[in-house]
Amino acid sequence: MRMSVTTGVTPVPLPAAVRFRAACPACRERFELAAGALRLVIGAGSRTTFYTFTCPACGAAVRKPAGERVIELLTGGGVRTLRLHTAP
Repeated sequence: MRMSVTTGVTPVPLPAAVRFRAACPACRERFELAAGALRLVIGAGSRTTFYTFTCPACGAAVRKPAGERVIELLTGGGVRTLRLHTAP
């Protein structure tokens, strides 16, 4: 089974089981997360652009910065994205 994510007008096919490697800074556990376990927030600058997840080992809420390459990988992998807009 293949899923797709719409980016603009061209659907991008995704494998059914996209997984991302992550690590928890609290317990130092390493694991893989499905795209649905992550959330990407894109803001106006580096301090407001990050991804979040909950550590499956210790339950800690983790927030890590997201550079351009991380944004590309996460959005291409079907991670939910929140875009922050500044008021004019």
